[in-house]
Amino acid sequence: MPYPNIFQREVSDAIIGRLNTLTPESQRLWGKMTVDRMLAHCNVAYETIYEPDKHPKPKFPMNLIIRYLVKPVVVGDKPPRKSSPTAPQFIIVDERDFERERTRLIEYIRRTQELGEAEFDGKESHSFGVLNKTQWSNMLYKHLDHHLQQFGA
Repeated sequence: MPYPNIFQREVSDAIIGRLNTLTPESQRLWGKMTVDRMLAHCNVAYETIYEPDKHPKPKFPMNLIIRYLVKPVVVGDKPPRKSSPTAPQFIIVDERDFERERTRLIEYIRRTQELGEAEFDGKESHSFGVLNKTQWSNMLYKHLDHHLQQFGA
């Protein structure tokens, strides 16, 4: 199934609108994360783009497993499964400031949309190697949509 293009303003604005429906009291429909940890978890994907030194790149042999087994699921057209395994750097164990994490995420989404798909077409991903603009859009949109659905947004 084709996913909406996260680089289009109306798509990113719709995601931001959904983020703005969340509250610190929002409850998950599945999984283990609290809403503040989910927001911090979603921020990690953008940290790997805009703060690449914050998280180490996967090393051999994990990098091969990620590129050949995980990448097709993450950047492809199939929807993610509920309660899918999470990479270690994406696991948030401590409580986070809800407003701070939501604000950071919105800023990352806006920055990505403003840079546009041309900036991302052929850009190297932290874990998956070079991706085209559709793969970037799928990955970013699917991840956000999955977790917003997790919290009923």
